[in-house]
Amino acid sequence: MFYLKVFGLTLLALFLWTSVVLFGSLEGWWRQRLAPVGDTTAFMSAIIQLIDDRRVGNIALVLIDGGEIVAEHFASTEDNINRDTLFPAASMSKWITAFGVMTLVDTGQVNLDTPVSTYLTRWQLPPGEFDNSRVTVRRLLSHTAGLDDGLGFGDYTADETLPGLVEALTHPRASSDEDTQIRVGREPGSEWDYSGGGYLILQLLIEDVTGKTFENYMQEAVLEPLGMSRSTFRYIGSFDNRSPSYDESGEPAPLYQYAASGATGFVTTVADMAKFIRAQTSADQQVLQQATIDTMRSPEGTLFGQPIWGLGTILYAPTSSGDYVFGHDGQNDPALNSSARVNPDNGDGIVVLASGSPSLATVVGFHWVFWETGKPDFLGLEPEIKRTFPALLIGAVIILMVAGAFSFVQRRQRKLKG
Repeated sequence: MFYLKVFGLTLLALFLWTSVVLFGSLEGWWRQRLAPVGDTTAFMSAIIQLIDDRRVGNIALVLIDGGEIVAEHFASTEDNINRDTLFPAASMSKWITAFGVMTLVDTGQVNLDTPVSTYLTRWQLPPGEFDNSRVTVRRLLSHTAGLDDGLGFGDYTADETLPGLVEALTHPRASSDEDTQIRVGREPGSEWDYSGGGYLILQLLIEDVTGKTFENYMQEAVLEPLGMSRSTFRYIGSFDNRSPSYDESGEPAPLYQYAASGATGFVTTVADMAKFIRAQTSADQQVLQQATIDTMRSPEGTLFGQPIWGLGTILYAPTSSGDYVFGHDGQNDPALNSSARVNPDNGDGIVVLASGSPSLATVVGFHWVFWETGKPDFLGLEPEIKRTFPALLIGAVIILMVAGAFSFVQRRQRKLKG
């Protein structure tokens, strides 16, 4: 019975220690901010050092305070990079596309909770085990529609002819080169599951509802009204002052084009994205009602019980008011990475665009969120937990050693008494 009690107490101690370490990782107990809160100069100095240590290729960064750019940094291999240099935004495109969908919601042309099939005239989800009528616009925006494609759209070289939208929906090119189908593979609304295919459907929705090409509608309804004059869904190779593409080793790589414009084809600059950031909290932007923008960061998708996704937005971390730092990141081949994040409490934000690194923009975004809120954002939780694993292991070893020593002493005492 004695050893059974020791065993039980040891398991309890291990469980409690593991819980403390993991909870501490979620709350940022084991990490220090790169700079004191509000010290923009110190934060930029630390971030520039981090970028210099890790950068391959090109990077552009702007720091936003109360909706205005207060600091910027540009670094390049051989190219002249500035705030108007175009970069591929990869999956950050989904945030812009969601903004476009919400203009149709604002004007009453689309209802978030209506089956998306109601609005589609040229293509429909293939029939299957689950009820396709439960695939609503809201669920597509929040990756909760039950689609299991996991796309990851593959790219096309400059000399390839892009397929039409219906062809891309029927036979999507996946970045994994696997044969993928855009379909409902689980009960709609049952769980969050990232789906690039859902945003290709939303691209079709915009075209079928408006009767315009996706590119033209987004230009007229979103980009032009917000003054995002350099941004586009067209092929980046058609423009001057663009960042060349690099792979992870820093070698030049091709500039690709994408059939899934709404999911991954957006091209932008840090100056234009600063305008988009400002539009999220500015009362004078005329594209969406502020209540609609607020709805976009209402929690819709959860992971392990924690809210991580709104309507086209990533919910990175809670703010002091109980709201969420929100925005979107993007990553694509050969080594593209983007990050844009905003704190709705005060209009602070950051935009980072990179070519040559698959993760540097996201890492910088993570450090900004922690500096801004004191909370690690969920995109950085996996490396954060890995970082604290040695402490978890050391604590577990100490608990086992103490339990072993206690058992040994008790056994010796019993023998002496006997």
